[in-house]
Amino acid sequence: MENMAEQITSLLEKSYTFDENENGIIKEIFSGNMNFPRIKCIAELIINMKLDKTSMFAFLVYQYYKVEPQKAEILLERLTKEEQEIVYDFKMIKDLNQLTPSEEIEDIKRLFLVMGKDLRVVIIKLFGIFYDISILNNPLDDAQKSFIKQVRDIHVPLSERLGLDKLKQMLYDNVIRLEYPEEYNRLKIAVESKEEENSKQLMITKAKLQAIIDDLKIDGQIMSRIKHISSIFNKLHNRNLELSQIYDILAMRVIVNTVEECYAVLGRIHGIYKPMQGRVKDYIANPKPNGYQSLHTTIIVENQHPLEVQIRTVEMNRESEYGVYSHWLYKEKKTKQDAFDQRMTWFRQTVDNAQKMSNEDFIETLKSDLYEGILVVQTPKGRVMEFPQGSTVIDFAYAIHSDIGNKCVGAKINGQLKPFTTPLHNGDIVEIITNPHSKGPSRDWLKVIKTASARSKIKAFFKNELKEENIKLGKTMFNQAMQDKGYNSSQLLTDNYLTEILKKYNMETIDELYASIGSGSLTASALLMRFVTLYKNENKQLPKLESVVHLKRNKDGVLVDGDSGMLVRFARCCSPIEGDDITGYISRGRGVTIHRSNCLNLNYLEKDRLIDAQWQNKEDATFTANIKVVAIKSDNNIGRITNLITGLKIPIKGFDAKDTGDTFLCTLVVDVKNKEELNKIITSIKNLKNITNVYRSER
Repeated sequence: MENMAEQITSLLEKSYTFDENENGIIKEIFSGNMNFPRIKCIAELIINMKLDKTSMFAFLVYQYYKVEPQKAEILLERLTKEEQEIVYDFKMIKDLNQLTPSEEIEDIKRLFLVMGKDLRVVIIKLFGIFYDISILNNPLDDAQKSFIKQVRDIHVPLSERLGLDKLKQMLYDNVIRLEYPEEYNRLKIAVESKEEENSKQLMITKAKLQAIIDDLKIDGQIMSRIKHISSIFNKLHNRNLELSQIYDILAMRVIVNTVEECYAVLGRIHGIYKPMQGRVKDYIANPKPNGYQSLHTTIIVENQHPLEVQIRTVEMNRESEYGVYSHWLYKEKKTKQDAFDQRMTWFRQTVDNAQKMSNEDFIETLKSDLYEGILVVQTPKGRVMEFPQGSTVIDFAYAIHSDIGNKCVGAKINGQLKPFTTPLHNGDIVEIITNPHSKGPSRDWLKVIKTASARSKIKAFFKNELKEENIKLGKTMFNQAMQDKGYNSSQLLTDNYLTEILKKYNMETIDELYASIGSGSLTASALLMRFVTLYKNENKQLPKLESVVHLKRNKDGVLVDGDSGMLVRFARCCSPIEGDDITGYISRGRGVTIHRSNCLNLNYLEKDRLIDAQWQNKEDATFTANIKVVAIKSDNNIGRITNLITGLKIPIKGFDAKDTGDTFLCTLVVDVKNKEELNKIITSIKNLKNITNVYRSER
């Protein structure tokens, strides 16, 4: 491992320039018991993708954090603010292969939230997923199968959407290798059996292409490649082809400086090689939906087999290699900013969905958007818009504006009148027809639309339409809660109290408060307790609230905004236990979720739904806590740890042990009464022989 640490250090020094502080950080990180093969693989990908030093440092410190969290916290103070923020974003997204299926969905949601802040984090996370899948081999257990399915359904098409074609192919090759091992090996052998013949042909064609660009006096570059196994597999299955019918197993790429040079090279190639009919494609004049641009032609070469030639400019090649991230890498290039903004529309919408939608709705919409592909349509004025396959006129109308969608009664598609349920097709020019007297959307529209944006806007329409009903319901609920606690409106609903509480909730009228209660986004008891607190502070001579309000004992031992009668559940992301500082989050239809106050997930929740929470003494309450133990390898580590825990009469709810090389890593899940009891367990384990580190973890 020391040798590999030296290899990585040498690799970093060749790619970046470090100051004394940075060299010290690298030395400290690599002195620990790190997963060096994983670090080396991802570091090479970071360098090849030309990500900056900030990205590399944040990645290295995050890797260190997973092994030595306490030491890593100290190292964090030596990083720049930008590096620190990226480390925190890394911590938000867990390692996918360590999660249960239900946790995977939440993690994918966090991935998109982080994507809205810094795309570098997501790209490096995708590198990590590539390493994790690349080291797997058959036979697979259920957890590994679930991991591969998520890579196939989410991360492969996500890489394609980001324009990271090379990474997409690397991920998908491994998916095919593990899911279809026999066919993968058969294709691999078939391709490798022609390796010598293919290499000779590539050399011959490369020499002729070089002669063309020399004769044209073009400063160009020529590269060659053999098609990925996964791409061959896809064509065989999706198009029901034979291997002999796939014409782009071999390909050459010519990179020049201008579009004019691209077409000049194409003409010369057709002068010496016969092109295959129907296999000349102009993606420069007509880019692919993900923005890809290049000229493609398939020619018959000397061995009488087809060979594909791709011709593109340097800038087109950058975008093909680095995807949407190329716009951050080359910030000085402003000429394509408008097109870039159009391509980022889908990502911004997905981030918005991650904040607003339930886990189930979000993952269903995401898979639909990613897996079914996209189509491109435009307005009569030429505005280009992207939609998932199967989208309708209604989706188009709402993408323009909510009011357009609400008043939509039909459309002109390519100049012809069509109903608003008509599906869209690539290249359609769509003009929406509205009627100002329309009563608005029908609930049946929800059955035919495809985009999450249209769905949320239609639901918002119905929510606003029912606002009067929500106000009446909320007022009734609040008055009942007020009566139950022994108060009346003359005591609580004064102008002074109301002004302060409306400001707290960022609302303008009491009807908005009532509507929030009626729609379920605010509880009557939570609002009441705010009024009661103001009333108590102004009338300190009155008896304490307990003499007026008889609180029910909460079975979970938590007071939420002073109320113990609310439905409470504990967040799995941070597993709070009695003694932790805690904060509540009002979930829609699921009561209040209790987080530790320092839980990073709170940064990604709606601030106006956060609510005060505190522990209420409860003798029989227990809480689940996770403990990580790092130890020197020993034959009796497991026995000593479990004997200690059972000797303390602490229930063990879960146990996992891993051999990480020179060390032993153990995860304990225990039930404890409070933080004091947890600290006692951690201290006791630290005193055992061969133990190097013990700490509480989120999972």
